[in-house]
Amino acid sequence: MLESRIIAAQSDDNYIEKMRFEGDILSEVDITRIEFESAQFIECQFSKCNFSKTSFYNSVFDNCNFANCSFMESYWKGSKMLKCKGDGGNFSQSHMKETSLEGNSFRYADFSSSVLENCTIRDCNFTEAFLSEIRLKKTTLKAVNFTGADFFKALLGGIDLSDCIIDRIAVSDTCKELRGL
Repeated sequence: MLESRIIAAQSDDNYIEKMRFEGDILSEVDITRIEFESAQFIECQFSKCNFSKTSFYNSVFDNCNFANCSFMESYWKGSKMLKCKGDGGNFSQSHMKETSLEGNSFRYADFSSSVLENCTIRDCNFTEAFLSEIRLKKTTLKAVNFTGADFFKALLGGIDLSDCIIDRIAVSDTCKELRGL
């Protein structure tokens, strides 16, 4: 059902609203530039799908797998990702506002040059993730594992990492990323 809605949206207005997708399995599907409003993705599996420049407003991903998918330059507002697997995903240059990430795995994911604003990240795994040049604005982090993550040129001032695992994180030789933590 999801794939047919995507095809219809691509040939029409690139807009999908108030739809629930449960148990859908998609592989190598081009989902670029689609705008999702109040969409729910429940236990969906995405393999090598391209979500680049896609927007998600008030949408929910619950217990989904989108490992190794591309979300480059995606936009998220008022959305939630719950118990999802995004390992190896590319979220570079994405923008998340008022979005909640809870219980997700983003091992080896690329969030470089992304902006997370007024977001909540709780019980997530960002082990070995690429977070270079990321901008975190008024973002709350609780029990997040950043072991081995790359924070090169990240803007972390004002962020509380005291409840997070930050073993072996990579920063610049001046450690300027750590000022104001």
